[in-house]
Amino acid sequence: MIDTHCHIYLNAFESDRKQMIERAVLSGVQKCFMPAIDAETHDVMLEMEHQYPDYCLAMMGLHPCYVTANPDAELLKAESWLDKRKFAGIGECGLDYHWDKTFIEQQKEVLRIQMDWAKKYNLPIILHTREATQETIDLIAKYKHPELTGIFHCFGGTLEEAEQIIALGFKLGIGGVVTYKKSGLDLVLEKVELKHLVLETDAPYLAPVPHRGKRNEPSFLVHVASRLSEIYALPVQQIIEQTSQSASSVFTNNNG
Repeated sequence: MIDTHCHIYLNAFESDRKQMIERAVLSGVQKCFMPAIDAETHDVMLEMEHQYPDYCLAMMGLHPCYVTANPDAELLKAESWLDKRKFAGIGECGLDYHWDKTFIEQQKEVLRIQMDWAKKYNLPIILHTREATQETIDLIAKYKHPELTGIFHCFGGTLEEAEQIIALGFKLGIGGVVTYKKSGLDLVLEKVELKHLVLETDAPYLAPVPHRGKRNEPSFLVHVASRLSEIYALPVQQIIEQTSQSASSVFTNNNG
């Protein structure tokens, strides 16, 4: 399995980070892709990558919830890192209308800038969309360049939105939400081909059943794969192989 989205460098794992990685390895997780949040967490994220090279892979970007009235300083710090070394992707970035709508226009501009980074550095882009899926789709469709690909992280939208995302050449990131009985995500995915999905945890957030409400971690990815095997009526191993192949295509083809 490949965890395409996890924040395992955060303080939630400070007391047992080594054991958490060991559990991930034992559960069959082959790689963990770590999206950036903001400059305050760059150093700890990169230190974790240093400790677990070729297993924990860092991305670089600015999370929409950390966009302020003047995001220039944050953007400058992120792009300075992109100029120094190679990263696995751009992100996480996008639009979030759930917590605060004060800086919506700044969020849109920051997303456009990070789309330009994806083109400049030939990297996939990892999109955060909360209560703003259609708006994000519209921005990507308006500004995207032909080579731009990536993942709509934590997809929980409608079938129509899924079809638009797939038409844009993006994958759907599926995590713990698919295991929640009332999410309705299973009814959408029944009509979406498996090849368009990738696995993620978003650890330490959104733990799947039977760990819902607890700290999430990459080893729990097996529960997401198991639920998808039920939805698609396919062996778990086939789910793992296809989603891993899709994840590899996103990250390898763009930054090879």
